[in-house]
Amino acid sequence: MMMKIFTFVKLNLIQRSVHWTVQGPVKPSALQVQYHYTNINQQQNSPMGGVINERCYGCGRCSPVCPYDKIRMALYTRDAAVTAELLKRKDVDAIEIHTSGRQTAPFEGLWDDLRNSTGYLKLVAVSLPYSGDSTISSMNTMYAMMEPHLPCLNLWQLDGRPMSGDIGRGATRESIAFAARLAAVEDKPHGFFQLAGGTNAHTVEGLKKKGLFQTTLVAENSKDNRSMPPSTASSHALIGGIAYGGYARKIVGRVLSSMQSQHGLARIEDYPEHLLEALANALDLVGTVKCYDPCT
Repeated sequence: MMMKIFTFVKLNLIQRSVHWTVQGPVKPSALQVQYHYTNINQQQNSPMGGVINERCYGCGRCSPVCPYDKIRMALYTRDAAVTAELLKRKDVDAIEIHTSGRQTAPFEGLWDDLRNSTGYLKLVAVSLPYSGDSTISSMNTMYAMMEPHLPCLNLWQLDGRPMSGDIGRGATRESIAFAARLAAVEDKPHGFFQLAGGTNAHTVEGLKKKGLFQTTLVAENSKDNRSMPPSTASSHALIGGIAYGGYARKIVGRVLSSMQSQHGLARIEDYPEHLLEALANALDLVGTVKCYDPCT
């Protein structure tokens, strides 16, 4: 079996907290393009606590509960033309564009900056939250903007409840509700659909109960990415993939914490027993999506 590894670049068009800062200068990331927030290292000789650079993934939950009110956002903007040049190096396979789902003008500007370099890509993913009755219209508008310069597959990431999958079982309800609303609409944009935001170990089960989870077959190197649900699935079976973020970090983080408690700061590759435990947990999570049975 051949494993394909995709290299992604994320582009954000929404002004939301991706990372945070506890007073001081900004350390920009090389892979985020539009509105990217970041945090700094702990100040020298300061007590442990606050935002830890290596562990922050931008959920934003720390800001409203900080008892000292010391967490601040830091805005970093990078020219999309720089990313266009990065794509031309041919070592990036896919881009993921985060949008608000409401305003399409910023998306059009970004796509115009990238369109001469999209020929090097294998996949373009667009992420958006549910924004009411205008959601489908916005998706179709964005696809119309992309189509003339879209030589590869495209994917829509339905962000039901951003960065909340690790909160609890109920967090997945909003993402499933987003899928149900989209499935009921006939005028859907072309492309694959996957869920994100609030996804956890209960998401696939919830989708299957509503007949929304499908298996999709795609010919390699083909732009024809029409879904092909199995005969046992509903005609509304829409979702072909799940993006796990916070929940995946939570289950793997347990293994990392256990390893660090025993060995201190270390590379998980140096401790095969912990690496295998992390892989087993990951397989348990994605097995329901990939139709993989870890017991066989």
